[in-house]
Amino acid sequence: MQIIIDGRPVEAKADESLLSMVKRLGLDTDSLKTRPLAADIAGEVFTLNYIPMRQKEQGGASVDAVPEGEQNEAPTTLRMRKAIRKSNGDIKLIRYSETRGKAIYERTMLYVFFLAMRELFPHAKTKVNYAIGAGIDISVDMPELPFSQDDVEAVRAKMREIVQADYPLIRKRLSIADAIRLFEQDGQEDKVRLLKWRRFTYFDVYVHEDYADYFYGEMCPSTAYASVFDLQHRNGGLFLLRPSTQDADIATRYVYQPNLSKAFATTDRWTDLMHCRCVADLNAMVEDGSVRELIRVNEALHERRFAEIATEIVNRGARAVLIAGPSSSGKTTSANRVATQLRVLGKTPILLSLDDYYIDRSLIQPDENGEFDYEHINMIDVPQFNEDLEALLEGKRVEIPHFDFKTGTRQMIGHYVQLRENAVLIIEGLHALNPMLLTPRIDKRLIFKLYVSALATLNLDDHNRIPTTDVRLLRRMMRDYETRGATIERTLGMWESVKRGEQRWIFPYQESADEIMNTTLVYELAVLKKHLYPLLQAVESSSPCYDEVIGTIKFLNYIQDAAVEDEIPPTSILREFVGGNAFYR
Repeated sequence: MQIIIDGRPVEAKADESLLSMVKRLGLDTDSLKTRPLAADIAGEVFTLNYIPMRQKEQGGASVDAVPEGEQNEAPTTLRMRKAIRKSNGDIKLIRYSETRGKAIYERTMLYVFFLAMRELFPHAKTKVNYAIGAGIDISVDMPELPFSQDDVEAVRAKMREIVQADYPLIRKRLSIADAIRLFEQDGQEDKVRLLKWRRFTYFDVYVHEDYADYFYGEMCPSTAYASVFDLQHRNGGLFLLRPSTQDADIATRYVYQPNLSKAFATTDRWTDLMHCRCVADLNAMVEDGSVRELIRVNEALHERRFAEIATEIVNRGARAVLIAGPSSSGKTTSANRVATQLRVLGKTPILLSLDDYYIDRSLIQPDENGEFDYEHINMIDVPQFNEDLEALLEGKRVEIPHFDFKTGTRQMIGHYVQLRENAVLIIEGLHALNPMLLTPRIDKRLIFKLYVSALATLNLDDHNRIPTTDVRLLRRMMRDYETRGATIERTLGMWESVKRGEQRWIFPYQESADEIMNTTLVYELAVLKKHLYPLLQAVESSSPCYDEVIGTIKFLNYIQDAAVEDEIPPTSILREFVGGNAFYR
């Protein structure tokens, strides 16, 4: 069988893995920047351990790939065979530079970490919490002494040892009953609870000696690939640091982010209060109906947080509030809810949007690649905004522009604004925290900076976090479909560009905020699934984003959907995405 790997033809031998062929072609390297981690075949992701052509004795004949279910080390060979046929044997290698590559690497790195913890501290309870920057926050509950710096050093050394050992990562398929029995015997009750909600009769695990685990997606071929990492001790646990975004061959440098850490800590307290820390908790609440009380408590916590932020704005004597955050964080609803709380405190809020300072679309120039970067700060008429904000803070009457998205032009429509006594400007937009918006002439004491983002802390199980970006993507798909008539494919097609813009223009300034508001609602996945699942299932296998869609469907399969729209307040952040938002009427 001849296949093509990254444009280079190679003859596949019977029982030869993709990894072996990659090495024969000289495409394997020691650098994470260039080393292949997995394969893209017809839009689907496969581990390099997969074997395109298997030989099986059937009266002396050889067959290409044993059908799915006939052997347990490559349970998806039938799916792979279909993908190879669909792609005409054309295989593209996935590297760390891709979003998929980063996810594959993180799973492998976590496997190495948990294997090291198991060998050194078999009785410790270790839990992945969330990601802060390039670090993954992990708590370690030791039965005796607290987790120490010396323990961290021991784990780092053990991880290096496991990487050097180059253990192959072979996936095995078990029945759900066998998987549940295995995890029960191993004390992984979190996985037992989650698997009881799985809709399929099988479950795949990665096994090394007596350790079995799974990370809900493809992994690298062996432990040797997870060579770039570092560990940083923290009280009660550690940060597992991923490769640097600037140079994938070195681990990122640990940078403490107090504001973001505080926001996550607040949400941790909330999830404890609501008794909902993982998907199994949420599913149980959906099943027994207590999800309605969960919604009421979660929304009350949000309202209390907005009230606290408004009180701080007033106590500081701020005259302007700048609200920024990445896509689908709920900036508009947050601005309105802050405005409501300011009214309670006797203030007169004036809502403005940075979108109205967009330059005319006809003036936008393509970049060096001939593409248009709509996330760039230069899309905003910064000098005009500077001039208007200065004048407003001086008490002058200013005409505010209006950007017409239908015509792509900025217009003056007679919208005048003046900051009188007790008035507070509330300005929201992607670039609201960019220091370019505040000239040296502006008194920074008059400015309150608020960063909002959906910082997910609800996890699948103790070893598998739900990335914040995934939650925002679900929100974005829902809103684009409901309000803009956009297909799932269109939203997914734009998402990489959106994320690049966020990395460049939004995330670098999040720590400069006076406060960070986590807009995630612990119950929202159950509601989003109800709306999104049919749309995702309608995407055809020929779609270029089919693999992403299938990955999302697999993730949502673990979540029970909830028909509870009548319980969601019209001012809820979630209403910005599923419809019925009171601020849009």
